[in-house]
Amino acid sequence: MSARLQTQNASLGYDGHVICPSTTLEIPDGLFTVILGPNACGKSTLLKSLIRLLPPIEGTVLLDAKDIHQRPTREVARELGFLPQGPTAPDSIRVADLVARGRYPHQTLFSPWTKADEEAVAHAMKVTGVSELSARHVDELSGGQRQRVWLAMALAQETNIVLLDEPTTFLDPAHQIEMLELCRQLNRKDGTTLVAVLHDVNQACRYADHIIAMREGTVIAEGDPKAIINAELVEAIYGMPCRVIDDPESHTPLVIPRWTHHDSQILQGTSEAPTD
Repeated sequence: MSARLQTQNASLGYDGHVICPSTTLEIPDGLFTVILGPNACGKSTLLKSLIRLLPPIEGTVLLDAKDIHQRPTREVARELGFLPQGPTAPDSIRVADLVARGRYPHQTLFSPWTKADEEAVAHAMKVTGVSELSARHVDELSGGQRQRVWLAMALAQETNIVLLDEPTTFLDPAHQIEMLELCRQLNRKDGTTLVAVLHDVNQACRYADHIIAMREGTVIAEGDPKAIINAELVEAIYGMPCRVIDDPESHTPLVIPRWTHHDSQILQGTSEAPTD
Protein backbone atom coordinates (compact mmCIF):
# COMPACT_ATOMS: atom_id res chain seq x y z
CA MET A 1 0.00 0.00 0.00
CA SER A 2 1.48 3.34 -1.08
CA ALA A 3 -0.46 5.69 1.21
CA ARG A 4 -1.54 5.44 4.83
CA LEU A 5 -4.82 7.30 4.23
CA GLN A 6 -7.00 6.53 1.24
CA THR A 7 -10.51 5.89 -0.04
CA GLN A 8 -11.63 2.91 -2.09
CA ASN A 9 -14.82 3.25 -4.17
CA ALA A 10 -16.26 5.40 -1.38
CA SER A 11 -19.62 7.06 -2.02
CA LEU A 12 -19.81 9.95 0.44
CA GLY A 13 -22.74 12.05 1.58
CA TYR A 14 -25.42 12.63 4.20
CA ASP A 15 -28.61 10.74 5.10
CA GLY A 16 -28.24 8.43 2.12
CA HIS A 17 -27.79 11.34 -0.33
CA VAL A 18 -24.58 10.84 -2.29
CA ILE A 19 -22.46 13.95 -2.83
CA CYS A 20 -19.18 12.29 -3.87
CA PRO A 21 -19.87 9.06 -5.80
CA SER A 22 -17.41 6.16 -5.98
CA THR A 23 -14.32 8.09 -4.87
CA THR A 24 -10.94 6.35 -4.97
CA LEU A 25 -7.86 8.34 -4.04
CA GLU A 26 -4.68 8.23 -1.99
CA ILE A 27 -3.32 10.96 0.25
CA PRO A 28 0.45 11.07 -0.41
CA ASP A 29 2.48 10.45 2.73
CA GLY A 30 4.70 13.29 3.92
CA LEU A 31 3.29 15.89 1.51
CA PHE A 32 1.08 18.97 1.81
CA THR A 33 -2.13 18.15 -0.07
CA VAL A 34 -4.79 20.77 -0.85
CA ILE A 35 -8.36 19.96 -1.88
CA LEU A 36 -9.67 22.61 -4.31
CA GLY A 37 -13.05 23.28 -5.84
CA PRO A 38 -16.06 25.63 -5.91
CA ASN A 39 -18.57 25.93 -3.09
CA ALA A 40 -20.70 22.84 -2.46
CA CYS A 41 -18.52 20.60 -4.64
CA GLY A 42 -17.87 18.05 -1.85
CA LYS A 43 -14.53 19.25 -0.46
CA SER A 44 -15.57 19.27 3.19
CA THR A 45 -17.59 16.08 2.71
CA LEU A 46 -14.43 14.33 1.53
CA LEU A 47 -12.36 15.76 4.38
CA LYS A 48 -14.93 14.74 7.03
CA SER A 49 -14.91 11.21 5.65
CA LEU A 50 -11.11 11.08 5.81
CA ILE A 51 -11.17 12.20 9.45
CA ARG A 52 -13.85 9.64 10.39
CA LEU A 53 -16.61 12.16 11.09
CA LEU A 54 -18.72 10.94 8.18
CA PRO A 55 -19.02 7.23 7.34
CA PRO A 56 -19.22 6.36 3.63
CA ILE A 57 -22.57 5.29 2.23
CA GLU A 58 -20.69 2.66 0.23
CA GLY A 59 -17.03 1.68 -0.05
CA THR A 60 -14.32 2.25 2.54
CA VAL A 61 -11.92 4.81 3.98
CA LEU A 62 -8.66 3.15 4.99
CA LEU A 63 -6.00 4.15 7.49
CA ASP A 64 -2.98 1.86 7.51
CA ALA A 65 -4.94 -0.71 5.47
CA LYS A 66 -7.77 -0.87 8.03
CA ASP A 67 -11.30 0.47 7.73
CA ILE A 68 -11.08 3.74 9.66
CA HIS A 69 -14.70 3.48 10.80
CA GLN A 70 -14.07 0.09 12.39
CA ARG A 71 -11.21 1.37 14.55
CA PRO A 72 -11.67 2.80 18.07
CA THR A 73 -12.02 6.58 18.22
CA ARG A 74 -9.12 7.08 20.62
CA GLU A 75 -6.86 4.92 18.45
CA VAL A 76 -7.67 6.96 15.32
CA ALA A 77 -7.14 10.21 17.26
CA ARG A 78 -3.58 9.11 17.98
CA GLU A 79 -2.98 8.88 14.22
CA LEU A 80 -5.02 11.79 12.79
CA GLY A 81 -5.21 15.41 13.96
CA PHE A 82 -8.01 17.71 12.81
CA LEU A 83 -8.55 21.47 12.68
CA PRO A 84 -12.26 22.08 11.89
CA GLN A 85 -13.66 25.11 10.14
CA GLY A 86 -14.57 27.91 12.56
CA PRO A 87 -13.90 26.02 15.83
CA THR A 88 -15.41 27.48 19.00
CA ALA A 89 -13.58 27.41 22.33
CA PRO A 90 -15.31 27.08 25.71
CA ASP A 91 -15.88 30.41 27.43
CA SER A 92 -12.89 31.82 29.34
CA ILE A 93 -10.58 28.88 28.59
CA ARG A 94 -6.87 29.67 28.64
CA VAL A 95 -4.63 28.97 25.68
CA ALA A 96 -2.54 26.37 27.53
CA ASP A 97 -5.68 24.54 28.69
CA LEU A 98 -7.14 24.41 25.18
CA VAL A 99 -3.90 23.11 23.67
CA ALA A 100 -3.70 20.52 26.45
CA ARG A 101 -6.99 19.03 25.24
CA GLY A 102 -5.05 17.68 22.29
CA ARG A 103 -3.46 15.18 24.67
CA TYR A 104 -6.76 13.42 25.43
CA PRO A 105 -6.14 10.45 23.08
CA HIS A 106 -2.89 9.66 24.90
CA GLN A 107 -4.25 9.74 28.45
CA THR A 108 -5.61 6.87 30.48
CA LEU A 109 -7.77 6.55 33.57
CA PHE A 110 -4.75 5.75 35.73
CA SER A 111 -2.37 8.23 34.10
CA PRO A 112 -4.35 11.36 33.19
CA TRP A 113 -1.30 13.65 32.77
CA THR A 114 2.37 12.84 32.25
CA LYS A 115 5.65 14.56 31.58
CA ALA A 116 5.29 13.48 27.93
CA ASP A 117 1.95 15.32 27.78
CA GLU A 118 3.54 18.45 29.23
CA GLU A 119 6.40 18.32 26.73
CA ALA A 120 4.05 17.75 23.80
CA VAL A 121 1.93 20.78 24.73
CA ALA A 122 4.99 22.98 25.21
CA HIS A 123 6.42 21.88 21.85
CA ALA A 124 3.12 22.46 20.01
CA MET A 125 2.83 25.98 21.43
CA LYS A 126 6.45 26.74 20.59
CA VAL A 127 6.29 25.69 16.93
CA THR A 128 3.04 27.60 16.40
CA GLY A 129 4.38 30.69 18.16
CA VAL A 130 1.76 30.87 20.92
CA SER A 131 3.89 30.08 24.00
CA GLU A 132 3.77 33.67 25.22
CA LEU A 133 -0.04 33.56 24.97
CA SER A 134 -0.36 30.52 27.26
CA ALA A 135 -2.05 32.38 30.12
CA ARG A 136 -4.36 34.44 27.88
CA HIS A 137 -8.01 33.57 27.36
CA VAL A 138 -8.68 32.28 23.86
CA ASP A 139 -11.65 34.63 23.35
CA GLU A 140 -9.32 37.63 23.87
CA LEU A 141 -7.11 36.74 20.91
CA SER A 142 -7.15 37.95 17.33
CA GLY A 143 -8.38 35.65 14.58
CA GLY A 144 -4.85 34.79 13.47
CA GLN A 145 -3.75 34.03 17.03
CA ARG A 146 -6.79 31.82 17.63
CA GLN A 147 -6.10 29.81 14.48
CA ARG A 148 -2.52 29.18 15.62
CA VAL A 149 -3.81 28.07 19.03
CA TRP A 150 -6.23 25.62 17.43
CA LEU A 151 -3.45 24.32 15.22
CA ALA A 152 -1.30 23.90 18.34
CA MET A 153 -4.04 21.78 19.89
CA ALA A 154 -4.10 19.54 16.81
CA LEU A 155 -0.29 19.26 16.88
CA ALA A 156 -0.33 18.40 20.59
CA GLN A 157 -1.95 15.10 19.56
CA GLU A 158 1.44 14.23 18.04
CA THR A 159 -0.06 12.64 14.95
CA ASN A 160 1.72 12.12 11.65
CA ILE A 161 -1.33 13.26 9.66
CA VAL A 162 -3.20 16.55 10.20
CA LEU A 163 -6.33 17.57 8.29
CA LEU A 164 -7.48 21.20 8.14
CA ASP A 165 -10.90 22.39 6.97
CA GLU A 166 -10.51 25.88 5.45
CA PRO A 167 -7.84 27.03 7.95
CA THR A 168 -7.58 30.51 6.38
CA THR A 169 -11.31 31.36 6.55
CA PHE A 170 -12.04 34.74 8.21
CA LEU A 171 -8.33 35.65 8.24
CA ASP A 172 -6.96 38.74 6.53
CA PRO A 173 -4.42 38.17 3.71
CA ALA A 174 -1.37 38.57 5.96
CA HIS A 175 -2.65 36.03 8.48
CA GLN A 176 -3.67 33.65 5.69
CA ILE A 177 -0.07 33.63 4.48
CA GLU A 178 1.18 33.27 8.05
CA MET A 179 -1.00 30.18 8.57
CA LEU A 180 0.05 28.59 5.28
CA GLU A 181 3.72 29.32 5.89
CA LEU A 182 3.38 27.64 9.29
CA CYS A 183 1.73 24.60 7.70
CA ARG A 184 4.49 24.30 5.11
CA GLN A 185 7.14 24.62 7.80
CA LEU A 186 5.53 21.80 9.80
CA ASN A 187 5.42 19.65 6.70
CA ARG A 188 9.01 20.35 5.66
CA LYS A 189 10.58 20.15 9.11
CA ASP A 190 8.66 17.30 10.74
CA GLY A 191 7.43 15.43 7.68
CA THR A 192 3.82 15.78 8.82
CA THR A 193 1.30 14.78 6.18
CA LEU A 194 -1.08 17.73 5.78
CA VAL A 195 -4.44 17.81 4.01
CA ALA A 196 -6.24 21.16 3.76
CA VAL A 197 -9.37 22.45 2.08
CA LEU A 198 -8.68 25.86 0.52
CA HIS A 199 -10.64 28.24 -1.72
CA ASP A 200 -7.75 30.28 -3.10
CA VAL A 201 -6.25 28.49 -6.09
CA ASN A 202 -3.13 30.68 -6.11
CA GLN A 203 -2.41 29.96 -2.45
CA ALA A 204 -2.92 26.26 -3.16
CA CYS A 205 -0.46 26.38 -6.06
CA ARG A 206 2.12 28.22 -3.98
CA TYR A 207 2.02 25.99 -0.90
CA ALA A 208 0.75 22.55 -1.92
CA ASP A 209 2.87 19.65 -3.11
CA HIS A 210 -0.25 17.83 -4.29
CA ILE A 211 -3.64 19.18 -5.37
CA ILE A 212 -6.95 17.32 -5.53
CA ALA A 213 -9.29 19.28 -7.82
CA MET A 214 -13.03 18.63 -7.45
CA ARG A 215 -16.16 19.55 -9.35
CA GLU A 216 -19.72 18.44 -8.49
CA GLY A 217 -18.53 15.77 -6.08
CA THR A 218 -15.99 14.24 -8.45
CA VAL A 219 -12.20 14.38 -8.43
CA ILE A 220 -11.38 15.61 -11.93
CA ALA A 221 -7.61 16.00 -11.54
CA GLU A 222 -4.88 15.48 -8.98
CA GLY A 223 -1.14 15.87 -8.85
CA ASP A 224 1.67 18.42 -8.58
CA PRO A 225 0.30 21.96 -9.13
CA LYS A 226 2.85 22.65 -11.87
CA ALA A 227 1.71 19.54 -13.70
CA ILE A 228 -2.07 19.93 -13.52
CA ILE A 229 -3.02 23.60 -13.06
CA ASN A 230 -3.74 25.22 -16.40
CA ALA A 231 -6.40 27.51 -17.85
CA GLU A 232 -8.54 24.61 -19.08
CA LEU A 233 -8.64 22.94 -15.66
CA VAL A 234 -9.41 26.18 -13.80
CA GLU A 235 -12.29 26.94 -16.16
CA ALA A 236 -13.56 23.36 -15.80
CA ILE A 237 -13.54 23.69 -12.01
CA TYR A 238 -14.78 27.25 -11.52
CA GLY A 239 -16.29 28.21 -14.88
CA MET A 240 -13.87 31.15 -14.94
CA PRO A 241 -11.90 32.04 -18.09
CA CYS A 242 -8.33 32.82 -17.14
CA ARG A 243 -4.66 32.86 -18.00
CA VAL A 244 -2.14 30.81 -16.02
CA ILE A 245 1.33 32.30 -15.82
CA ASP A 246 4.48 31.71 -13.80
CA ASP A 247 4.39 33.39 -10.38
CA PRO A 248 7.51 35.60 -10.33
CA GLU A 249 8.01 35.01 -6.58
CA SER A 250 7.33 31.29 -6.12
CA HIS A 251 7.58 30.07 -9.76
CA THR A 252 4.32 28.20 -9.27
CA PRO A 253 1.18 28.57 -11.42
CA LEU A 254 -0.53 31.96 -11.00
CA VAL A 255 -4.14 32.24 -12.16
CA ILE A 256 -5.17 35.57 -13.74
CA PRO A 257 -8.94 35.89 -14.41
CA ARG A 258 -10.00 37.10 -17.85
CA TRP A 259 -12.86 39.63 -17.89
CA THR A 260 -14.90 40.04 -21.06
CA HIS A 261 -16.44 43.34 -22.16
CA HIS A 262 -19.88 41.98 -21.16
CA ASP A 263 -18.62 41.06 -17.69
CA SER A 264 -17.19 44.56 -17.22
CA GLN A 265 -20.50 46.19 -18.12
CA ILE A 266 -22.34 44.03 -15.60
CA LEU A 267 -19.88 44.88 -12.84
CA GLN A 268 -20.23 48.60 -13.59
CA GLY A 269 -24.00 48.43 -13.89
CA THR A 270 -23.85 49.78 -17.45
CA SER A 271 -25.23 46.86 -19.45
CA GLU A 272 -27.21 48.07 -22.41
CA ALA A 273 -30.20 46.35 -23.91
CA PRO A 274 -29.35 44.46 -27.09
CA THR A 275 -30.25 46.17 -30.35
CA ASP A 276 -31.39 44.62 -33.59
